Amino acid sequence: MKKLVHIVYLGLALSLTSCGYNTMVEKDEVVSEKWSQVENAYQRRADLIPNLVATVKGYASHEKETLEGVIKARAKATKMNINADNLTPENIQKFQQAQSGLSSALSKLMVVVERYPDLKANQNFLELQTQLEGTENRIANERRMFGEAVKDYNSYIRKFPNNLFAGMFDFDKRAYFEAEKGSDKAPKVEF
Repeated sequence: MKKLVHIVYLGLALSLTSCGYNTMVEKDEVVSEKWSQVENAYQRRADLIPNLVATVKGYASHEKETLEGVIKARAKATKMNINADNLTPENIQKFQQAQSGLSSALSKLMVVVERYPDLKANQNFLELQTQLEGTENRIANERRMFGEAVKDYNSYIRKFPNNLFAGMFDFDKRAYFEAEKGSDKAPKVEF
């Protein structure tokens, strides 16, 4: 009887391995890890903002509304966290909206900076600006790698016969970041 139980367990283990279960687990973990890297890049950006605001404040203290807008947008963006197991299209959209609000506030801040030549020449500001630009590039890169991991995972669980086992073991399709509405049109620039 014991031997039969062992044989059944061995057969079950072999069938789970051959159905791609372990590969599904690995691909799911890669998606979670890539999401973590997206959040890390956004957090890096959020961490740079207090220093940037403090530096600008010293030169442009009467730009209070713009500075407060950046601070509020940062608070909203850092409050929005999504667990990697709950990457629904709705949650990703909420996360993206909070981050877009921060991007918009930072853009307004950079427009303000243009009015202050002394600030633009400040070494601390220049370093922060360079770090922020590098972080924006990291964010784009991490989002791209997250998208690739989601594509790999979603493709794998949707292929036959994996799709049969994916449904059986609750491996659901993961959501992508999507371009913001209107990003397909060039902005109107007026001088």
